[in-house]
Amino acid sequence: MRLRTLPAAAALAALFGSVVLAAPASADSSTSIPVRGADDTVVDGVHQRVFISDSYDNQIVVTDFTGAVVTKFTGLPQVRDLELSPDSGTLYAAVPGADEIVALDTAQLTQAAEYPTGDKTAPSRLALADGRLWFGYGDQWDSGLGEVDLTAQQPTVTLDLAAGHDFSSPPELYADPDNPGTLLALDAHISSGPIVVYDISSGTPVIRVSAEKGASFQDAALTPDGRNVIVTGPAPRTLTEYRLSDLSEVRTYPIALNPLTVSVAPDGTVAATVLDTDDVGDTYVFGTDPAQPAGVRNLSHSWMPSGGHTTTWSADGSQLFVLTGSPDAMRFQTVDAPRKYAPTLTVDAPSTATRAASLTVKGKLTANLALPAGTPLQVTRTDLESPNGKSLGTKPLGTGGAYSFTDTPPAGGKVRYTVTYAGDATHTAATASDTVSVSRATPTLTLNNDGKVYDYAKSVTFTAHLGTTYKNRTVEIWANPYGADKPDTLVKSGTVDSSGNLSATLTLTRKTKLTAKFAGDARYAPKTATSTVGAKVKVSTTLGGSYKTRYAWNHTYYYFHQSKDPVVTTTMTAYPGRKQLLQVQIYYGGVWQTTAKQYFTLDSAGRSVVTITGTPPTGYRYRVRDSYISGSGDSVNTTTYGTWKYFTFTS
Repeated sequence: MRLRTLPAAAALAALFGSVVLAAPASADSSTSIPVRGADDTVVDGVHQRVFISDSYDNQIVVTDFTGAVVTKFTGLPQVRDLELSPDSGTLYAAVPGADEIVALDTAQLTQAAEYPTGDKTAPSRLALADGRLWFGYGDQWDSGLGEVDLTAQQPTVTLDLAAGHDFSSPPELYADPDNPGTLLALDAHISSGPIVVYDISSGTPVIRVSAEKGASFQDAALTPDGRNVIVTGPAPRTLTEYRLSDLSEVRTYPIALNPLTVSVAPDGTVAATVLDTDDVGDTYVFGTDPAQPAGVRNLSHSWMPSGGHTTTWSADGSQLFVLTGSPDAMRFQTVDAPRKYAPTLTVDAPSTATRAASLTVKGKLTANLALPAGTPLQVTRTDLESPNGKSLGTKPLGTGGAYSFTDTPPAGGKVRYTVTYAGDATHTAATASDTVSVSRATPTLTLNNDGKVYDYAKSVTFTAHLGTTYKNRTVEIWANPYGADKPDTLVKSGTVDSSGNLSATLTLTRKTKLTAKFAGDARYAPKTATSTVGAKVKVSTTLGGSYKTRYAWNHTYYYFHQSKDPVVTTTMTAYPGRKQLLQVQIYYGGVWQTTAKQYFTLDSAGRSVVTITGTPPTGYRYRVRDSYISGSGDSVNTTTYGTWKYFTFTS
C-alpha cells in the first residue's frame, strides 16, 4: 500500500538526497486528473509511474510523474488498497466488489493474475510480508485478517488469522522487508484506536503487542526501517510516531488541524496533509531534526480530500505527489523541492499615485524557517516606458520579514512592481507583484464635421486634431457605418502633422460614426473623439402614362387623359426592408394640400411602382413626391425628400 523498499538505483540516489537541498527548485506542476474516489496511491520508481485506485469509478488510473494519464485498468468494482512488490514488477489491488485480489504486470501494464478470497469476503486492505500477501477483509465487526501464500506453487488463501483480536472494520495493514516477521494492523475506524503488532515469522500471526491509542486513524506510514509507524492522530492537531516493539510514543509532529494523510520518504522526511478549512496551508513536510519547523505549502484553495492515501513520495524521495481538490475536480500536484521551505511573499503598493512623485511599496517575505534581515530581494518596475521591465536593483529584507522601498514612477498608466526572492539552499524561490494606477495628463483631441449631413456618395474629409503629448503622436480614425452588416473599420492611422492634424477622406453612403483614437503614452492618457454625420439616399421619381409635357406655372407638368392612371416609379438606394413614402397633393384654395400619403416597400433593387387610380377632376394641378424617412423601414440613412413631379388631367 505504501512505499516499502527501493530498487538498487533508487536506493543509491537516496544516499545523496541532501544534494537536492542545495539545488535550485524546478517548477512544481499541477494537472487535472480523471479520479473521483481516490483510495490509495503507489509510486513505481522503476517504471516512473504512479498508480491511483479509484473506488468510485471502479478503476486504477496510471500516470507519469506529472499526472499525465498513461492508461487505466477498468472494471475493478470498489477497488481499494494497492501494494507494489519489492522489485516493482507486480502491483496487487484489493477488489472487494469482486471478492478477489488482482495482480497487474507493471512493465506490460496488463492483468497477470487473480486471487479469489471467498464469497462475501470483500478484501480491501493489503500488505506484502515474508512472501505472503496479507489482506484485511469483511465489513464492520464481521472483519478479519487473511493471507495469500505467494510462495506456494499454487497460491493458497487462508482466512481468520486475527489471533483473537476482534476488528471493528477490515484492518489496515503495513509491513516492511527491513523488519521481517512483523505485520502491523490498525483497527483504524473506532474511537479507541487499537494498534496491533503481529509476529508472522512462523507463518501464523501471533499478537506481539497491542494498545489502544484513543483515536481513529485516517492514514499511517512506516518509517524507512519498518520499525516505527506514524499515524494521523490521536490528537486532532498532531501526527504521532510509535515504536512497533512496544508501541511507545517516539515523536509528535504538530500540524494545524485534522491530519488526513501521511507518507515517509526514504531518508525519513515526513509529509502530511490536513483538511485546511481556513485555506492557510494544507501540506506539511517535517525533516528528521525535531528542532526544525515544518515546511508548509498551500497546494489547493479547496479542502483537501479525505478517506484515502493521497500523498506519497517518489521512490528516490526527491519529489512529493499530492492529490487535491474535490471528487469532480481532482488535481495531481507534483512538488519538486519538498524539503525546502516555501516562503510567502506579498507586495503592497498604493492603488493610485501621481506621476513623477515618490511612492512607497512594502510587503513581507515569511517562511516557517525565517529568513534573516538583509536577504536581498530583486525589484523590477514594468510600465509604458519599460514594457519588458526595468530593474530597480535589490532591496534588503528588514526585521520580521518586512521590507519597503520608495520609487518615483516616470511614466503614468498601469505600473507594476515585481519583487522576487531567488531562493537558497533551504528555501524555494518566490515572486509577487502589485499594480499602481499612476496619473497621466489628459490630451486634447477633436474630430470635425459632427452633426453634418451630406448627399449620397459624397466624399468628405475628416480632420482629427491632437494637442500636446509626450512621445506618441499617432492617431487613428475609425468609421462605423450604421447597419449591422458594416463593421467598424480603420480608415487611417498615422502621425499627425506639425499642426497636430491627421485627415482622412471617406465616401459616405450611410450615416456614419467616426472615432479618432489616441492610444496615450507614458505621460498622457488615452483619448477618443467622435463625430457622427448623416448621409442621404439617392432617390428619383418618374411618371408614366402622360400624353404630353408642358412648362406651366413655373414647373414642367405631365398631362394625363382623365381615363389614364398615372404610374409612379421610384428608384432609391437599396437596403433590406427599405420603404419609400409616396405623397400626392392638389393645389386648392391657393395652397398645396395632401390628398394621399402611404409607405411602399422597395424591392431588392430599390424600385417601387405605384399606380394612382380613380377618376380625378380635370383642370386641377397635382404633384407627387417619393421620400426616404429614417426609421420607417430602416435607419441607416438620413431622411431624404425626393423632387416633386407635377401633373394634371384633361378630358
